[in-house]
This record gives sequence, C-alpha cells and structure tokens, in this order.
Amino acid sequence: MSLIKTNRTKAGAAAIGARAKDAAAQAVPIGKRAGATAVQGALQGATGAKEWAAPHVQDAVRGAREWVAPRLEDAAEAVTASVAPKVSSALRSTASQVRPAKTSGRRRFDRRWLFGLGALLAAAGAGAAVAMRRRYASATADAKDATEPEAAEQAAADDSAAEASSANGRVTTPER
Repeated sequence: MSLIKTNRTKAGAAAIGARAKDAAAQAVPIGKRAGATAVQGALQGATGAKEWAAPHVQDAVRGAREWVAPRLEDAAEAVTASVAPKVSSALRSTASQVRPAKTSGRRRFDRRWLFGLGALLAAAGAGAAVAMRRRYASATADAKDATEPEAAEQAAADDSAAEASSANGRVTTPER
C-alpha cells in the first residue's frame, strides 16, 4: 500500500490552501510582534547585563591593580639592586672601548693656538696700518714743505721771465 494518496480532489486541495493562507496571515503579525519583543528583551537584557557587570568589572580591575602594584615595586627594587650595576658597568666598558687612543703628541692645530695666532696677526695688521698712516702723513707733509719753497722761487722766476719778454711775445729765460 502506498503512503501517498492520489485520489485527492481539487476541492480538498483548495480547502487546504485556504487554511494555509489563513495560518500564514495570522503568523505574520505574530512574528512581527515576537521580533519586536525579542529586540526589546535583548536591549533590556544588555542594559541589565551592563548594569550588573559594571561594578563587577570595576571591582575586578581594582583587585588586579592591588595585586600587581606590590609585585611591580618588588621587581623595580630587584632591577635596581641587580641589573642596574651590571648595565652601568657594561656601559662604562663600552665607553672605554669606543674612546680613541691618546696620541703621544699634541695636535698640530689646537684651537687655542689658532686663536692666539689670529690675535697676533690682527695686532700686527693694526700696527702696520698705524705705521703706514703715519708714514703717509709725514710723506705728504714733507712733500708739501718741499714744494712750497719752489713755488716761491717759481713765482719769482715767472716775474723775471715776464720782465724779460719782448714786444714780439718771445720769452727769454734768465740764466742761472
């Protein structure tokens, strides 16, 4: 005997379809209400969980901080007492290895030596400038003194030359 009945009528199938439509029409609004209720319930549950968990989390964090603080202090003391001297000695030995070897002689151009040489050259230049100015002043004074008597003699010679000129415009020079 077969499990599927093949003698169904069209009227019976229509009745089953109508009942399915009615059930679906009733199920859609119920599903919508259930979804909204589920969202509200989830929000309330999350809010409640947050309100419940917040003080517990704060207590847990405070407890963890109370637990770890003394251990960190102990670790700091241990590092200061044991590791710090080792690090310090390692740095000193590295510094001594990096430091260049001392040379037997002094540098050829030490800064102080260069500054002293520069000051000496500046003083020598200033002295030379003063000496040249004095020499120029005395040379001009000597030249002025040397040219003034000649100017007087030249004026006298011009006067005598003017007297010795003739009517035709020829100038005769006096013999010396």
